[in-house]
Amino acid sequence: MRDSRFSIAKIINRSYKQSWGDKEEKIMRGLKILLLLLSLILISTSSYAKERIIVFHAGSLLIPFDKISKVFEKKYKNYTLVREASGSRMAARKISDLHKPCDVMASADYSVISNLLMDTHNAKFNALFATNSMAIVFTTKSRYADKINSQNWSRILLKKGVIIGHSNPNDDPCGYRAMLVSKLAEKYYKMDNFFKKLFGYPDYYSNGMEKKGKVIVRPKETDLIALLEMHAIDYLFLYKSVAIQHHLKYIDLPPEISLASKKYAKLYKTVSFKVSGKKPGTFIIKKGAPMIYGITIPQNESSPINKKGAKLLVNFILSKKGQLIIKSCGQGVINPPEIIGDNSILK
Repeated sequence: MRDSRFSIAKIINRSYKQSWGDKEEKIMRGLKILLLLLSLILISTSSYAKERIIVFHAGSLLIPFDKISKVFEKKYKNYTLVREASGSRMAARKISDLHKPCDVMASADYSVISNLLMDTHNAKFNALFATNSMAIVFTTKSRYADKINSQNWSRILLKKGVIIGHSNPNDDPCGYRAMLVSKLAEKYYKMDNFFKKLFGYPDYYSNGMEKKGKVIVRPKETDLIALLEMHAIDYLFLYKSVAIQHHLKYIDLPPEISLASKKYAKLYKTVSFKVSGKKPGTFIIKKGAPMIYGITIPQNESSPINKKGAKLLVNFILSKKGQLIIKSCGQGVINPPEIIGDNSILK
């Protein structure tokens, strides 16, 4: 760009030195130089312009997708990723309800794509590509941090003065998974009414239901990390991968509770929690299930804007290189990815 400006200055200088003719000739020369200048600026600007790929994704994919963005943009230099992290259900509603343009949407729960996008004709396929595990996350300054372990964590969380946090179940899969884990823990540890004692919720959550001084709720799971690090919260129900990425301490939960194992899929199904439905006042029942992430390209009147870029990005994420990046961030991968629906847009 600097060389272009230097060349333009030389052209202007030389042209004016040679323009000693009459006034009309000077005006004509000036117009030609102006047109040349504008054309060179347009050429220089267009050479630096990049095509945007708009990505909505789960908060737990913030760091993996940051790494993916850097590698992808280095490989495909004419593209730049514009990413919005939020709860997966919130991301889906931006597409289906608010009709916000989006090229790629990645969810921490593949069923969000199936229920809120495919069933509403806002997407045609769902690629199941990654896995995760629930954990109890804390810091060295959390109350009872020196005593908590995989056997007593449920009793520690019930102690007076201990503050816990979870994301909003209506916006974020990590939120309703926190409820499911608590209900499974009640069965596993044979603790009567553990879920009720801990949260005090019925079988659904609405803003303001949380116990004051005991439970803190935020829209997505990553919103709670700052509060944990500031010691405003002692323990979080959070994804193990996020704990690893942020170098936080965590309790590895038994597979019967962690929602990480296909082996216990039938056991997971024995617990459920209601989340807000497609219409006000309605609910969707979320049953326990192994944690599986999904990705899609929204297809409606608003999306995708950049079909070619969306195709390149999704195929890159599902590739061996994309999977290696995801694994490096503490998550499991599904290899090969499982495709639900019509994925012809990827071909």
